[in-house]
Amino acid sequence: MGNMVGSIIMCILAIAFFLISYRQFKEKGFIFNNAYIFASKEERESMDRKPLYKQSGIVFLLIGITFLIIAIDIIIQTGWLYYCELVIIAGTMVYAIISSVKIEKRTK
Repeated sequence: MGNMVGSIIMCILAIAFFLISYRQFKEKGFIFNNAYIFASKEERESMDRKPLYKQSGIVFLLIGITFLIIAIDIIIQTGWLYYCELVIIAGTMVYAIISSVKIEKRTK
């Protein structure tokens, strides 16, 4: 029973991240991006938001995929799916850092 509750919670989180990702790809709503969040009001007005939305959309999509794989792993309890989770998490972090650097270089 505990496994089922855990997998349902992970599925709900995955769906939430997929919805946020969809809205980021559609360039709707708040930009969940550090470059935008920590920018001054003047900088926000002059920013090109398209790459920030894209980066955030991809990151939230990858996080959603991670939670979905965690839910599947909880249900079927395989040992090897854990390594897939780690690879996706590491890939998400690497992508976020590299794309942030590329976006920053483009703006200067």
